[in-house]
Amino acid sequence: MAHTPRPIPARVRILAAILAVACVGLAIVGSVTFLVQREQAIQAVNDRLAAQVQRLQDFAGDPEVQEAGEGANEAIEEVDINDFASIDEYLQAVVARLVPARGEGSVALLDGTPRWVPQTLSGFDISHNDDLMERVVAETDDGTAKSGTAVTDQGTLRYIAIPVSMPGDPRQGLYVRAIDLGAELQPVTLAMTTYVVAAVAVLGAIGVVGWFVTGRLLSPIRHLRETADAISIDDLSRRLSPHGNDDIADLSRTVNSMLDRLEGSVDVQRQLLDDVRHELKTPITIVRGHLELMDPRDASDVASARDIGIAELDRLARLVEDIDLLAAAEADSYAMAEVDVASLTARVGELVAVIPGHVWTVESHVGGITTGDTDRLLQAWLQLADNAAKYTPAGSPIEIGSAVDAEGTHLWVRDHGPGIPPAARVRIFRRFDRAHGKRTVGGSGLGLAIVDAITKGHGGHCAVTDTPGGGATFTIHLPPAEVELPAPVRAGDVVLQREASG
Repeated sequence: MAHTPRPIPARVRILAAILAVACVGLAIVGSVTFLVQREQAIQAVNDRLAAQVQRLQDFAGDPEVQEAGEGANEAIEEVDINDFASIDEYLQAVVARLVPARGEGSVALLDGTPRWVPQTLSGFDISHNDDLMERVVAETDDGTAKSGTAVTDQGTLRYIAIPVSMPGDPRQGLYVRAIDLGAELQPVTLAMTTYVVAAVAVLGAIGVVGWFVTGRLLSPIRHLRETADAISIDDLSRRLSPHGNDDIADLSRTVNSMLDRLEGSVDVQRQLLDDVRHELKTPITIVRGHLELMDPRDASDVASARDIGIAELDRLARLVEDIDLLAAAEADSYAMAEVDVASLTARVGELVAVIPGHVWTVESHVGGITTGDTDRLLQAWLQLADNAAKYTPAGSPIEIGSAVDAEGTHLWVRDHGPGIPPAARVRIFRRFDRAHGKRTVGGSGLGLAIVDAITKGHGGHCAVTDTPGGGATFTIHLPPAEVELPAPVRAGDVVLQREASG
């Protein structure tokens, strides 16, 4: 069997994405900053070296050298090549006057051999750097000043080599100035090292804080997974514990609400199955008992068992039809529209008049509008009437009526039978439940449950009260219809009305 790879937790993915973006951002900022500072430091080194060209341009006699750098050094202005008898003496004076700064080194070469070095302690000695000496001598064979960067045992040196010649002296002089590029870039490197350390610390802080924050935000999802794993059809009582007031925490309340509805639906279905199983036992027992006791050779006994079996099957068929009606009533498939209460009352009065055994009267017939499904309301009201006809003595009067007030719409059926005990007025709306334990009349026991489901589907409720003089009054209470607000009054209309009345 192929091994299913373990999924990467969402917490790790979110934190990895945040750290990746932060790392890329810090790297870009650090790289740009380092390059800019490095270029500025190198440019400052180049400017300092170019100043040496400017110092000697008047004495070297090279037009190309004269176009190199800018700057001024008052000390070199006192050195005039014409004041010296030889180029050797001139180079000695130049090296002595141009004192190298810290991190710099200079040397004067004569015919390719180091001749003079500064006697100060401020710079470093480059005269023994054979690699540099050979390189500058080779580069200045054409007699022009050269600059470049050399990696030597003394480090990375940025240098400039300026040839010097004197009329009448065949020897060739060379002035070399070098700056330790590593030392010049050390502040930049130190700054970048500090930046890297700070960036790593920031990434670490982001990681630690992000780990706890994402864990806190994703805890409802983790609890949801654990709760979902623990929920079974036998136990739907597990719920999430909401923490916080953000959108993800609100997910816990939404899931809990869903679980409440799911548990309620499962409980209803389980109760329905239990009730149906209980209701089926009686007809099955009756039919089985008669079949077992039936004498196949006695035609009258067979006919009697047959009639009983058909009667019980008819009752089962009615039970199935009522269960289907109840399921449809609980499905919330209502075509809501405005309903004329007066027309609905008149229609119910016409339909109940044909129910035999009772005197039917429409006692209250009021006008008004309610919101609902006309067919469903008609079905519920007729069910109440049919229920009253079954459980009241034959010949007794039954009244129906409607009323509309500030509390909503009320559709009622009033009978004058034995009434409903107060203790039974709640449970009679349950499935297969009756006010009296014995089955005194036919029916599936789902009639009032269907009425209750339709009423709740309209946002209302059912109530049972005593009828004056004996009996019970069943009332369907519907919420008030939405009141239509008057159209807003415009100021221009008010002005026109005043002008017209004036």
